[in-house]
Amino acid sequence: MKSASHSNKCATTVVMSSAVLKRAFEFRFYPTAVQAAELARTFGCVRKVYNLALEVRTEEWHHHATRIDYYQTSAFLTLWKQTDELAYLNDVSSVPLQQALRHLQAAFAAFWERRSEFPRFKSRKRSRDAAEYTRSGFRYQSGELTLAKMDEPLNIVWSRSLPPGVQPSTVTVTRDSAGRWFVSMLCEDPRVQPLPAVCRSVGIDVGLRHLAVLSTGEKIANPKHERRDYVRLASAQRAVSRKAPGSRNREKARHKAARIYARVADRRRNHLHEVTTRLVRENQTLVIEDLTVSNMVRNRHLARDISDVAWREFREMLAYKASWYGRKLIVIDRWFPSSKLCSSCGLLAESMSLEVRAWVCSGCGAAQDRDVNAAKNILAAGRAVTVCGDGVRPQRSTPGRRSSAKQKAPAREG
Repeated sequence: MKSASHSNKCATTVVMSSAVLKRAFEFRFYPTAVQAAELARTFGCVRKVYNLALEVRTEEWHHHATRIDYYQTSAFLTLWKQTDELAYLNDVSSVPLQQALRHLQAAFAAFWERRSEFPRFKSRKRSRDAAEYTRSGFRYQSGELTLAKMDEPLNIVWSRSLPPGVQPSTVTVTRDSAGRWFVSMLCEDPRVQPLPAVCRSVGIDVGLRHLAVLSTGEKIANPKHERRDYVRLASAQRAVSRKAPGSRNREKARHKAARIYARVADRRRNHLHEVTTRLVRENQTLVIEDLTVSNMVRNRHLARDISDVAWREFREMLAYKASWYGRKLIVIDRWFPSSKLCSSCGLLAESMSLEVRAWVCSGCGAAQDRDVNAAKNILAAGRAVTVCGDGVRPQRSTPGRRSSAKQKAPAREG
């Protein structure tokens, strides 16, 4: 599919492959007591099979440097089902068990390619309850979804419609820490098409005072969702710590705290969706910085605020929505001194503490707002990437400053 948009100022062509985009639709559902018991057994069996296969593959890898693939673990699964100790694996659908082995294969593939660490065992307390069904493990007909080993369809709250005439390719059932049940259906969605091309570009500077500051001068507020419920969270966490480990009262208190966390996460995710969708719709090119959030949260003074603002989720949403709608997302080097560089004349300041929110350039006398100036520099760097096709590295010399033979990389600016 190919579409083009022309105007007096610019001409942009958006090209998308002929393949239809696959999209996951998540809905909440309310299982019956029988369905909840069946799914709980399935979750336990999925964890058991995953851990058994991981144990076998780990032993072979560490002791014999031998790689066991999915097909070998699938044969082991058949043997495990024939034993008296693991005969209960036959009571649940075999499809989620096979999918667990495929997920383990993907985890090992990422490890061998050095894209992730060695796979870890799943814990009932720390791992998410999930089971994935392929087409042989469910039936979707007339707007009703029925899983294998179940007689009745799931009671799903259809908050939106699936693409007409499309069958889900996979169905994933999950239960979060707050006890809520969700079903996610992966479908081809022909309704997702490139948006009409526009001639606007924007630089985005993320921060803690504001979620994002744009090169246009707009400042998007940081709602600080967790801070709004800080008192309730603290009270719930203290209640959990006062209960005896392993008791039913402790489980009830933990469940109450999890519901508060879920509410905070839902608010945060909804706000990020609103902001990222608007940015993608209004701009053809979006430029942001490459931030190492995993390193930044090691600062115990800022870890909670950094986690609450969710920079990583913000960037991930921008990335996949830009891909969906024919936009371009540019990520510049994290060490680019966007805050200390004057967007008017290019003078690079020697140093600038985080307390400085506005400053006057000593070269041209321009008054600069720290965050807006950074967003303008990020946009300029993104345009340079578009023209040169290369990454943007920290600026080493400016018209008003001598270049240094050895210059340390500047610290991350707020």
